[in-house]
Amino acid sequence: MKEQNVILEKSYTFALEIMSLAKLIRELREYDLASQLWRSGTSIGANVEEAQAAQSRADFRSKMSIAAKEARESHYWLRLTRDGKILPEERISPLIEEIESIKRILTSIVKSAGS
Repeated sequence: MKEQNVILEKSYTFALEIMSLAKLIRELREYDLASQLWRSGTSIGANVEEAQAAQSRADFRSKMSIAAKEARESHYWLRLTRDGKILPEERISPLIEEIESIKRILTSIVKSAGS
């Protein structure tokens, strides 16, 4: 039986949530914010997925580092969405909690892949 990869699952599920959120933000005509959030939020999982086929430890670390940067950017856009009162805090807070968890995991992976 194949071992579950937590960061693969979390980043994929997060991307699906971000897609739904971005659609909602587009309905409010906040197109730039929706596009930025969509790009950064879905890029995390894409880079994690790419890292699974890395050609070397350095390549793996590089892809995971990019995913971590995208997670930070997503965190920024989510905070703007909340603090700019684009959507209610209760809609955004669970996603902020999730991206903070993803950031911690990715930071740990990048640190351990560097040694």
